[in-house]
Amino acid sequence: MNAIEQMQITGAKIYCEIPLIPGAPFGLDKLIISEAQVNSWIVILLVTILCIVLTRGMKVRPASRRQIIAEFLVEKASNFVRENMGESFASFAPFIAALMALSAFSSLMSIFRLYAPTSDLNTIAGWAILVFFMITYYKIKGGLGGYLKSFTQPIFILTPFNIIGELATPISMMFRHFGNIVSGSVIMTLIYAALSVLSAAVFGWLPGFLGQFPFFQVGIPVVLSAYFDIFSGLLQAFIFAMLTMMYVSSAAEDGEAAAEARRAKKLRRQNKKIIQED
Repeated sequence: MNAIEQMQITGAKIYCEIPLIPGAPFGLDKLIISEAQVNSWIVILLVTILCIVLTRGMKVRPASRRQIIAEFLVEKASNFVRENMGESFASFAPFIAALMALSAFSSLMSIFRLYAPTSDLNTIAGWAILVFFMITYYKIKGGLGGYLKSFTQPIFILTPFNIIGELATPISMMFRHFGNIVSGSVIMTLIYAALSVLSAAVFGWLPGFLGQFPFFQVGIPVVLSAYFDIFSGLLQAFIFAMLTMMYVSSAAEDGEAAAEARRAKKLRRQNKKIIQED
């Protein structure tokens, strides 16, 4: 059996299943602890430790390289959010920085031959749903009635399509990130298998250990891994953060515009009532 026949591409391993509510629908009957969850906890722990190490013993004037690095990262994250969302969203910097860090470190786990949490659709789905709730929150801030009415614009018959378009936002974010990370993992697996077959075809005639050693797997995968495991992972973290900022700020602008229109309409009614009374 050659390397291609032996090759298997599987999802996250399931470590254990904890019973919850017997017979409950939507997967609520049990809690599944998978490889993606465990590795996500590891990433969260690493990011937390990194933050503690960089911010420990900070002073008014930087006295260590750790504090200089920490202040540099905070400044870059703050400027990044301000430039893309505006000054009113400056408080979003920690959330966006955390989102990028979790995504980037999760994808980089594949370098160490560990299962990347971003290769699990459930992980990305959780982030996308969180962003969707934030988008909806800012839209509803402009008024629940106006938010519901927006689905009927410009004509009532388009309501189903507007609802689909609203739900398409988290779905597109989820599958874009997930698809790019998983495709990179699959391509790297295929390359490893192909190089193994090529090594056996070219050097299989050598005696003993030399005939079984995968010569072509030395060096070549490193170059490709620099793109699929490093560059692509960092790029997807950046894109997900950019989309989050774009959608949330756009929703806030729409909500504010709706609120302003509602206030203007209310003011016109009040002025009209005063004129009629006079």
